[in-house]
Amino acid sequence: MKIENMNTLGELRASGYQSKSIKDELRDNLREKIKSGSSTFEGIHGFENTVIPELERAILSRHNINLLGLRGQAKTRLARKMVELLDEYIPYVSGSEINDDPFCPISRFAKDLIIAKGDETPISWLHRSERFYEKLATPDVTVADLIGDVDPIKAANLKLSYADDRVIHFGMIPRANRCIFVINELPDLQARIQVALFNILQEGDIQIRGFKLRMPLDMQFVFTANPEDYTNRGSIVTPLKDRIGSQILTHYPENIQIARTITEQEAQFDSNQDNTVYVPSLAKDLLEQISFEARESEYVDHKSGVSARMSITAYENLISTAERRALKSGATQTTVRLSDFMGIIPAITGKVELVYEGEQEGAAVVAEHLIAAAVRTLFPNYFPKIEKLEKPNEKTAYSDLIEWFFAENGFQLLDDCSDEEYQTILGAIVPLEILLKEYQADLVKEDELFMKEFVLWGLVEFRKLSKDRIFEGYQFKDIYGSYISKL
Repeated sequence: MKIENMNTLGELRASGYQSKSIKDELRDNLREKIKSGSSTFEGIHGFENTVIPELERAILSRHNINLLGLRGQAKTRLARKMVELLDEYIPYVSGSEINDDPFCPISRFAKDLIIAKGDETPISWLHRSERFYEKLATPDVTVADLIGDVDPIKAANLKLSYADDRVIHFGMIPRANRCIFVINELPDLQARIQVALFNILQEGDIQIRGFKLRMPLDMQFVFTANPEDYTNRGSIVTPLKDRIGSQILTHYPENIQIARTITEQEAQFDSNQDNTVYVPSLAKDLLEQISFEARESEYVDHKSGVSARMSITAYENLISTAERRALKSGATQTTVRLSDFMGIIPAITGKVELVYEGEQEGAAVVAEHLIAAAVRTLFPNYFPKIEKLEKPNEKTAYSDLIEWFFAENGFQLLDDCSDEEYQTILGAIVPLEILLKEYQADLVKEDELFMKEFVLWGLVEFRKLSKDRIFEGYQFKDIYGSYISKL
């Protein structure tokens, strides 16, 4: 359809164009995508077998939708992606505040204009990108903001009585006619404001200052809510909840691979960072495991959740930590180290809500605990399991390495040491080299140094070595020698 050739109601009528409701529009376009096998919500990962099928069923059922889930579970992203299921352009009466359908006008302005001009009524075209409205529920939201109110300035300028409906200033919802309207954090909306939504959802009516208006608004409502809000800050009033067709539960990524895909998609880097910093695969897994550990940690409030944004910002911090080190040493390229993970602590402390025990420990200490727990969880995936109780004098895969630390009295690994120094220090530990060749023979060369450091951190977590934070880095020692030196 060549919309540039249709600028009046008569030309639109002659083209054979047929208008339809937004819910039918979404439904029809979704049906075509499903038939063709196209992805319906591109860029949303981990919901393919859970959330997305439920969302598709709700759209096919022409339901208003409530997305219920903890923070950072892509609720708003899903709502915004629904725009892609709309027709590319729809016609509306030019000058209309509420996007009046030329074939079915509902405002007094559009009706009067069509009566006056007939087929010469000018029409404009609205792109789907302009058909998304979003409002965050905050305590200062009023009925006037959402639905509308009498405008005394308009009444004075037009010399109209307050009894004339032309003095009405429409709120966000009427202005979103024929659009997707999202209210984020619905339970935070005051109960009296939620009550004002009843008629709009059920009948499409709006009520403003006693005016008897019958305006069957054509809208797709999407609400988002956090289960925590039901008890801590507010609730969805029961009659409103009854009028929402489908309530869909979202969730966090179910495995590290999905979490990695999301983080790599959302993290923002420039070309300098991409060219300067290499990130081993294990480092990416470790980063995601930290979020999984946080969601299970006794120090973190599980009801609040741990947003996927934590992994994204932590990844950005990790790259920046390695980049800063490279800039200080004058290197043009570098590889992420495990000690660089100390640079992600600010991204963790700002993203987790702590319970009382966590507050007592301190946010930074909890973040270090989470990093350590991630190392401990992933270590058995790469190297033999370390038993808590070992037989005396029994040789294990790590015996030679532990003996090396006892004989050499350990070493220091500084945060900002150059790549050459880093490689020299780790390369001098011969048993570590042997361990990698035996259990990680297929490891790519770029990942070797990170894996070596990972072994040391893993042995620390299983109490085979000691690791102490010094002013500019870490000191690794034999655990018994470290204990004796502290006496």
